[in-house]
Amino acid sequence: MISIITTSYNYSEYISETIKSVLAQTYSDWELIIVDDASSDNSVEIIKSFCNDKRIKLICHNKNKGLKESIKTGLKYACGDWIAFLESDDTFNPETLQKRYEKIDENTKIIFNDVHLIGDEEWVNETKKQVSQTKKKLAGINFPTNIFKLFETQNPVLTFSCVMIKKELITDEILNSPSDSLLDWWVYINLSFKNEFDYLPEKLTNWRIHPNSYIKSPRKSLFCMVNALAYINVFKKNPSLNLLIFIVKCIFKMSFIRLKVYLIKFIRKLKSMLGLKVKKSPLFD
Repeated sequence: MISIITTSYNYSEYISETIKSVLAQTYSDWELIIVDDASSDNSVEIIKSFCNDKRIKLICHNKNKGLKESIKTGLKYACGDWIAFLESDDTFNPETLQKRYEKIDENTKIIFNDVHLIGDEEWVNETKKQVSQTKKKLAGINFPTNIFKLFETQNPVLTFSCVMIKKELITDEILNSPSDSLLDWWVYINLSFKNEFDYLPEKLTNWRIHPNSYIKSPRKSLFCMVNALAYINVFKKNPSLNLLIFIVKCIFKMSFIRLKVYLIKFIRKLKSMLGLKVKKSPLFD
């Protein structure tokens, strides 16, 4: 069985479409565990309307606990050997779970797939370049393989909604990220050191980009720190000179990127102060 964990918080506008995409799966041996993190909109009412299907479980927090704790709650109720994540504003294509299931072999523990961008046209167009660069990099890799070093400056696993992980790997320690919004990067770095990733180059996940989505959140300004801490966490458990050298190089690269981001933000603010047109961007606004 595949256990799908969806964390819900004030996305009543999208949650119905998300659930319908799971119900439409050609692979039927699944359960959908929805953890509502104390939504203040009508998300819970919408979710309850689907709970006549016994494969759908709703767990509600009585107060907002954040992404990490919501996933931990979902894992407590998960019965499957595999955990798939589906964010409450994204959707699966009908064959998503079937294609992932067919990819499983005895050595496979982490599978992710390509994505299709949907949502706000302006924000989608601004995100396409970043996604295109990632896809080109992945196209040149012979999977399954170890991609530990790919996470140093960029996350090649574009969204939580495109990944499926063997349940035994997802421990409380693995989820112990210092930043909720960068939980995915933290998890992948810690898992990728000793585990190979397999990749499906098919657009099986519809990743919704909109003004309130996480790509526009402060996560971008924190990624350097969280990535460095994640690599250091791996080093503590697996100390070696080669790994130490890699981490030092990684921190220098991330520091350079952070300085570049500050420079771009400064230029954008200066243009705005001078009354010049500044193009909207999900990466810098």
